[in-house]
Amino acid sequence: MQRFIQDSIEFLPILLLGVKYTLLVTVGSLLLSSVLGLLWAMMRVSGVKALDRTAKTVINVIRGIPIIVQLFYIYFVLPDFGIALSAVSAAIIGLGIAYSAYQAENFRAGIEAVDHGQVEAAQSLGMGWFMMMRRVVLPQAVKIVLPPYGNIMIMMLKDSSQASTITVAELALQGKLIASSTFKNSTVFTLVALLYLVMSIPLILLVARLEKNMGTRR
Repeated sequence: MQRFIQDSIEFLPILLLGVKYTLLVTVGSLLLSSVLGLLWAMMRVSGVKALDRTAKTVINVIRGIPIIVQLFYIYFVLPDFGIALSAVSAAIIGLGIAYSAYQAENFRAGIEAVDHGQVEAAQSLGMGWFMMMRRVVLPQAVKIVLPPYGNIMIMMLKDSSQASTITVAELALQGKLIASSTFKNSTVFTLVALLYLVMSIPLILLVARLEKNMGTRR
């Protein structure tokens, strides 16, 4: 135990540098996936067949390609077309696009769960589609999608480790580098697991609280 504590003191500063990139990739990709996911969802519920089919096709294509392949394509293939991105930018864009498909289905489910009678009431008041969405539908949909949105945050935090495959020095890669140079696998990966857990626990508690609150309102 004493040896573990001594090694932890030595390794933690390096691992914490990886935590910084883990959080950066997670937050960046979460924001991008939320924006794109809302766009796909709005296209799905727009009532315009062309938009609905386009969004559905995009979502199915994104869901059908593994995240790691999307990361490889953005980081290694796009430079062939003159689009060179840093590893961190590629990771944010890749994870953001990959998770936008899941965000879209989450948002669409929330929008469609809003009482249709309220939609009809808004239309009878002369509200246009965008105004109805902004003032009536989306505020109510937010309450519905918050719990699953929290679960997506947790999944994105853990999947940020895939950014290591395109050389982003996030937590998982830092742990791998330390372990390969010191051969102290059990100590290093125990620390890595604990750091992921420390980052995940606040999100897990937040999701539980949201689910409880949403449950009491229904």
